[in-house]
Amino acid sequence: MNDSKSFVFRTEDIRPEEILDLFVPTERDMQLISALKSASPVVLEGSRGTGKSFLLRVCEQQQMADFSATRVVPVYVSFVKSSLLSTKNEQQFQHWMLARLASRVLRTLYQLGLLAKPTPSAVVLAGSQVGAAGEMTELEKVAQRFEDSFKHPGVLVDDSAVPDVESFKDAIQDLCEDLGLRRINVLFDEAAHIFRPEQQRQFFTLFRDLRSPYMTCNAAVYPGVTSYGPSFEAVHDAQIESLNRDIHAATYREQMREIVMKQSGAELQSDIERYGENFDALALAVSGNPRLLLKTVSLAGRLRASEVQSVLKDFYRTAIWAEHSALAERYPGHKAMIDWGRTFVETNAIPDAVLKNESWKAEGKPERTCYFWVHRDSPEAVVEALRLLAYTGVITKMDSGIVATRRDIGTRYAINIGCLAAPSSNPVAFISELKRGLTIKRFTEYGQNHAPFVEIAARVGGAIDADLSTALEQLMKAPISELDLTDYQQWALKTVGIETVGEALTSSEATFQKAMYIGPVRSRKMMNVVTAAVMEFLSG
Repeated sequence: MNDSKSFVFRTEDIRPEEILDLFVPTERDMQLISALKSASPVVLEGSRGTGKSFLLRVCEQQQMADFSATRVVPVYVSFVKSSLLSTKNEQQFQHWMLARLASRVLRTLYQLGLLAKPTPSAVVLAGSQVGAAGEMTELEKVAQRFEDSFKHPGVLVDDSAVPDVESFKDAIQDLCEDLGLRRINVLFDEAAHIFRPEQQRQFFTLFRDLRSPYMTCNAAVYPGVTSYGPSFEAVHDAQIESLNRDIHAATYREQMREIVMKQSGAELQSDIERYGENFDALALAVSGNPRLLLKTVSLAGRLRASEVQSVLKDFYRTAIWAEHSALAERYPGHKAMIDWGRTFVETNAIPDAVLKNESWKAEGKPERTCYFWVHRDSPEAVVEALRLLAYTGVITKMDSGIVATRRDIGTRYAINIGCLAAPSSNPVAFISELKRGLTIKRFTEYGQNHAPFVEIAARVGGAIDADLSTALEQLMKAPISELDLTDYQQWALKTVGIETVGEALTSSEATFQKAMYIGPVRSRKMMNVVTAAVMEFLSG
């Protein structure tokens, strides 16, 4: 790629066969991929942009390459369209999941050339007699009808062709035995809509029920905002792994640099080498989030000091907070907690950390902090607000069970370093000074009766209503400016009359091709980009 303007920010926009070319392995990444390949289920937790989808795709591509030796078939399944389901069928989500999974299994086996002669078990996964390769199966049609149900809310979808869980598992076993497969390794991405906990609970019930010697399930989820449900026990039903890149690691900056280098042309590579301190400031500011790094490097242009200073101030004082606050408009049921979370970080957590650092500096002490600790018995409204801050990447949940002063136990969080540095007059110098003494052992403590905690608990009450409406109709009416698209992509959509999120989602490739300079090849690519942006918007 020639420059930062051509960066690919989302895994969904990368062709699967190109994934390994962009992979920058860390020791932790290799551990996680090894776990995803194993026969034990793994749930991978990570904030937006940390690389969950990317690691699933790396696992998929590596297992595809090793298939002849291992006879393990990786099946990548994205549930990003779960936000579109809108019928009166109480089992719609489970039946949609099974239909989507069955379709992906068959499609993957076709791609590997293993279903030249369809087996009886394949008929179960197809929902009817198997047609020619590439022809939609009955279960694919069922899944499509569910995904189109937002156009006709409440209308029942005929899902009689969907097998029950036991029949599905039997079909998988028969397929493995007929085709000489050791195991199907399922990689669920976007496991369920984060603001519809009932979907999440159903997903993890199915996740648990599908486990067998012939099929392993793995899933990528967001930290804190995932409801596992009463029937799913993390210790017994899956291994929960966190995807946090350690900014304290000696190799951190080199790894983040290589992530950008993989997508950079000669000019940007030269700038990265020339303005190393400026790049390192951007790399630390993202607190281990590759997507944010690519975005901020793209915004910083040539990486000169003035450009980097401007990005650090504008992006972390405006853009990242705008994204967080926008959740309140999309999901008004969480508005009080979303707004309170922003206020808490901006008026308490950040100033308190800065004050501590300045005091230690004045005393000649080397320690610096970006961490804070919250008592485990804090109000549920506080916990929920912190979960949403972790979802948008403003903070990161580090670890639980941390003993603070007075032997109290709580959870430790990290403030995004960019957000911490943004109020400074010189963010690059601030970050450079912070990194020299940053230690996880130093943190601000907030007890259960901290005044702002009491305030939000009084406003929200003791219980949080987790079963929120997605307000899908209102979201569909939102302008396309709300989508994470480039200026050119938004301009191209507007030139063909696409003004809202709903219009972008329901438009065809033929509509996209009406835009200037958009032909058949570019229309397919652009449609994929727009669809991914819409799905991310609807998911929160």
